Amino acid sequence: MKNAVYYLPGYGGLLATGLGAGLLARGIDVTGRQTVDEFKALPFQEQVDLVAQDLQAHFWQADARVVANSFGAYLFLHAQAQLPPFPGRVLLLSPIVGEFSNDDTQMNFIPPRAERLQALVRGGQYPTPARCEVHVGEDDWQSNPVHVAAFGKQLGLAVTIVPQAGHMLGKSYVSALLDRWL
Repeated sequence: MKNAVYYLPGYGGLLATGLGAGLLARGIDVTGRQTVDEFKALPFQEQVDLVAQDLQAHFWQADARVVANSFGAYLFLHAQAQLPPFPGRVLLLSPIVGEFSNDDTQMNFIPPRAERLQALVRGGQYPTPARCEVHVGEDDWQSNPVHVAAFGKQLGLAVTIVPQAGHMLGKSYVSALLDRWL
């Protein structure tokens, strides 16, 4: 596990591009689920079940690492909701934690089961991963930093709000983060 990462990219993302390319460039073996094609066409619960199965079958140990971005983080959080607390390390970047909207751009997104995570957290039933850190941009309208910080606080997760960053945290920030985290 020392050289492997289970990676979940954002909606429509590939394992070998963007953040995945950054992991590969560091000599990391990248495994995970691309959120395109057949996987993207599956019902949401089947996507969550596949992620949960992957984690339990191949990454369920203390030295395992998961990196998830945006909608990929949402998939991870839902998979985690149906499992015991993940024993490895988790890095969530710009995670979607429920419904979001932006009055300035008049954009909104309601992901599947938008209220489920919050309901589990409020009820004290969310199985928090053993070691998880979260990074979100202060200007992120998709992953609202206020909501992400509140979600993290309720679960006791370390949440870093990145100054002057949006949903894309920026290559230099993410590169330095990966160098430290890996």
